[in-house]
Amino acid sequence: MLVKTVDYHDTNARKMLASSLHETGFAILVNHPVSSERIAEAYEQWGAFFADNKKQDWLRDPDLQDGYFPFKSENAKDAPAKDLKEFFHVYPWGRVPSDLEAMTRQLYQDLFSLGVELLEWLDEALPEPIKAKLSDSLSAMMQSSQQSLFRILHYPPLQGDAEPNAIRAAAHEDINLITLLLAGSKPGLEAMDRDGNWHSISCDPGMITINNGDMLALATDGYYPSTKHRVINPEEDTNSSRYSMPMFLHPRPEVELTPGFTADMFLQQRLNEIGLK
Repeated sequence: MLVKTVDYHDTNARKMLASSLHETGFAILVNHPVSSERIAEAYEQWGAFFADNKKQDWLRDPDLQDGYFPFKSENAKDAPAKDLKEFFHVYPWGRVPSDLEAMTRQLYQDLFSLGVELLEWLDEALPEPIKAKLSDSLSAMMQSSQQSLFRILHYPPLQGDAEPNAIRAAAHEDINLITLLLAGSKPGLEAMDRDGNWHSISCDPGMITINNGDMLALATDGYYPSTKHRVINPEEDTNSSRYSMPMFLHPRPEVELTPGFTADMFLQQRLNEIGLK
């Protein structure tokens, strides 16, 4: 499984990114415009948030799906056990602790803007017959969208053998168009190839991992496939936390992914399947 590492400033970056996402569903972006200092600040400050019991004051809104989701809130679709993680959902209209708000909102906007740009790259690479079937271009699907989700994830130290069937994130595909994942603080991310084999995905500082979601696969008739991935439990260093920050690019709710089937219909269906509705 050859996941390409793409330099944002390379003259061939557009074609390389689209090629990697077409062939594997994954790509790695380096030398991107998102500030490394801002990313480091976010990991430090959100780490302090998860370490403080005041996080319970921010419990999720079950209807709006923003706020703090306690440990073992979510399971992957069809998975037998809850994932070993806690997380916080940030939407452009949602709640954020005041001491984290300015930094988090700026990082949200940085990733959103980059994500829309990358969707423009993917639009350019689409074969004409697939373009003709789209209800709108991929990047235009994002215009005025308020649905994109920035998720701050904390995978706590493992608790011995208490969860023999659970891992940090069971095998799953993402729901959205594309995901921009800021490199995790520890290894553990793996992607599955077409033969069912798992491959470790690099997580060096400064990298952003890009992957396709199910909405993109559906809208493009599989041209950009949604690849199954997971976060495995560490065999060593089990007493350390792992942090990760994915930005999920979601189109407007009314966008038709296929005739008569909207992005919101798909989202509500999947939220039920993963235990969040």
